Amino acid sequence: MNVPVFFNKYTDGLVPAIIQDVQTHKVLMLGFMNEEALALTLATKKVTFFSRSKNRIWVKGEESGNVLEFIEYKVDCDHDTILIKAKPTGPVCHTGSPTCWGEANDSIESFLPFLETVIESRKQLPPDQSYVSDLFNKGLNRIAQKVGEEAVELVIESKEQNTDKFLEEAADLLFHYLLLLNTKGFRLADIENVLRKRHRP
Repeated sequence: MNVPVFFNKYTDGLVPAIIQDVQTHKVLMLGFMNEEALALTLATKKVTFFSRSKNRIWVKGEESGNVLEFIEYKVDCDHDTILIKAKPTGPVCHTGSPTCWGEANDSIESFLPFLETVIESRKQLPPDQSYVSDLFNKGLNRIAQKVGEEAVELVIESKEQNTDKFLEEAADLLFHYLLLLNTKGFRLADIENVLRKRHRP
């Protein structure tokens, strides 16, 4: 398992770990990790810290049940802080607040970046356990074909008066479009950059 070696930069072997909700992008809490805590986080998919007050490894939510489901992590440019993106299963703060700053854990941020993360994780599942994995296993041609099929279905539904069905077909097209982007090695942010360059105020 690939675990960064920057922990040995510090005499106590601890580095700050900022926890961010992968969907809302809210900062939830700050903890500390050593090499063992990060390794356990990667292995168990539950965010794990080193508790300075308890002087031991500590799984967030081990008593309350409000664990943080690990999604991914990044290291900052100085290699002295970890950003953990996670999905909370309940209030994060011991006070019962969604965050340790007493803020609501909501956002007007798009759900789509989170969905892109889910798609990437589903690719690793066996094809018989995931629709996404099954499509990726069938390859680019099948995914491109699905985008075409969903586009046609959306056009047909747009001529009708059933709002719910129209929105469902629009969602189907967007979902399969995300799959196609992923197959080609791109994300919505890449398309957004193209649109920004085209924009003329």
